[in-house]
Amino acid sequence: MPLLPTTAGRRRALRGLVAVLAVLGALLWWLRPFGEPELKGDLTFSSGVRTGVYHRYGQLLEQALARDMPGVRVQLETSEGSQQNLQRVADGQADFTVATADAVSKYRLDGKPGADALRGCARLYDDYVQLVVPATSSVQSARDLRGKRVAIGQDGSGVRLISERLLTAAKLNPKQDITPVAIGIDTMPSELEAGRIDAFFWSGGLPTSAVRELSERFEIRLVQLGDLVEQLQAGGSPARYYRAAVMPQDAYAYARNTSAVATVAVPNLLVTREDTSPELTEQFTRTVILSRDRIGGQVHAAQLVDLRTAIYTDPLDLHEGARRYYRSVKP
Repeated sequence: MPLLPTTAGRRRALRGLVAVLAVLGALLWWLRPFGEPELKGDLTFSSGVRTGVYHRYGQLLEQALARDMPGVRVQLETSEGSQQNLQRVADGQADFTVATADAVSKYRLDGKPGADALRGCARLYDDYVQLVVPATSSVQSARDLRGKRVAIGQDGSGVRLISERLLTAAKLNPKQDITPVAIGIDTMPSELEAGRIDAFFWSGGLPTSAVRELSERFEIRLVQLGDLVEQLQAGGSPARYYRAAVMPQDAYAYARNTSAVATVAVPNLLVTREDTSPELTEQFTRTVILSRDRIGGQVHAAQLVDLRTAIYTDPLDLHEGARRYYRSVKP
């Protein structure tokens, strides 16, 4: 006949049960972001032009967020680029966006409304500045653009900022020494192909689908910009965010380049506002980091998102929610 447990035995069993429940509770709390999320509501992400890397990245990130936060409705909004993206987040039209570090720096230096409320979530991938011309063009440097019809990006784009700085570094007046054409990557390729422009500047991840598709139907060449790096960086902030870089020859397999192309690169930042919910920002940042490989299969630049460098969001302070995420995964 089995013996009945003693009072002391029952107490030990009860204490053991409490300990087990405590461990399970902690485990469930830790796994909560990967299970059924508690977040609900609406979220707007401002991306970029439809044929640019920002927008494609945003589309794939939207899918990842839908898996990780099914209670949150994500709305993707196209834009002209970095400058418009920052304005939208600063004034509350969007909750998250991507913008280049130089555009962020200029937005803050200009004292734009809401600039002090901007916060960083992650340093993402680098944009590479691409000067594209027909393969038969005589242009070998930005200095050769004098008198040419050059697409320099839309008013609200990041490429507008850097194209004007590069032209200035090349001793050209962006308004007088060229015929500036204010269009984006959604129309630049067709305008070059039709002969209505002689060249276009683009700043984006490698490869940018619009440039790749153009190279597959029309003979193009990418022009080196490496000879302008020193002069460009001499401008101080926000030009200090530019670095010398090299585009591999196979970045665009059909382009008529016989070697790698020296150029300029600038980091992209994931941006939000100070008053965005820490819980939402923590989960959003987690999804960005953990979806890197999945998104990188279609947007190559996303493969360069690195947990070790993501925390460096200069010139923006890190948002508290993003900080929580990085602390949770700190080895």
